[in-house]
Amino acid sequence: MPDQYELIQDIAKQAGDCQMAYLGNISSIEYKGSIDIVTDVDKRCEELIVNAITKSFPDDAILAEEGSGSQKKSSRCWIVDPLDGTVNYAHGLPIFCVSIALEVDGQIQCAAIYDPNRDEMFSAMRGQGAYLNGDKIGVSSQKIVKQSLLATGFAYNVHEEESLDNLSHFCNFVKRARAIRRPGSAAIDLAWLASGRMDGFWELFLKPWDMAAGVLILQEAGGTVTDFSGQGFDLYGTEILASNTYIHEEMIDILHL
Repeated sequence: MPDQYELIQDIAKQAGDCQMAYLGNISSIEYKGSIDIVTDVDKRCEELIVNAITKSFPDDAILAEEGSGSQKKSSRCWIVDPLDGTVNYAHGLPIFCVSIALEVDGQIQCAAIYDPNRDEMFSAMRGQGAYLNGDKIGVSSQKIVKQSLLATGFAYNVHEEESLDNLSHFCNFVKRARAIRRPGSAAIDLAWLASGRMDGFWELFLKPWDMAAGVLILQEAGGTVTDFSGQGFDLYGTEILASNTYIHEEMIDILHL
């Protein structure tokens, strides 16, 4: 696993460098939905990542956001978001990243999130702790929601008639937390939570590539990840509730108001 751990960080760094090289020089923007976009840079970064993984591990499966990964039958699957925060990137807002995780037999084993704007590499290997640029990190010690900084986001179906739209949860939390931020990149939200910059995070309708790396990094930093009821987290499910562990139960209570 150490070889994969080094590779995952190296590839993430290369993709982040690609993002910065093309920042402000997007050639094309396509729509995957009414407001969900993909740029040529998403595709460039995904091609870079998929080619590098395939070269080193040709028998592994790859689940990548833009669909270019291998769908081979394998107990090992690389879960890739080549550019998390595409809308931010397209607008020149410097909150975006690369997120890569390796899942083995249904369990994430190693992960990296690279934020090229701040040159920050968040990484983790199961059972070995979480790190930021090689230094060990841990979650905050905040004990109550009233004094917590939380993060969330809104799925691309927010314009649709969907009963689970997160707006009521947002209203409930904004009245009870110190503050709420909406950075626009779930991977960065989870990385910042793991490093103690945030205290809690929740969201609906995220995809595996949005969460896979961040979940392992957070868990290795001492955080907790569940569904909204506090039950076991499903990477392929609808809900994610993540926290520094201390405020988790209080967040569950607020989610059920």
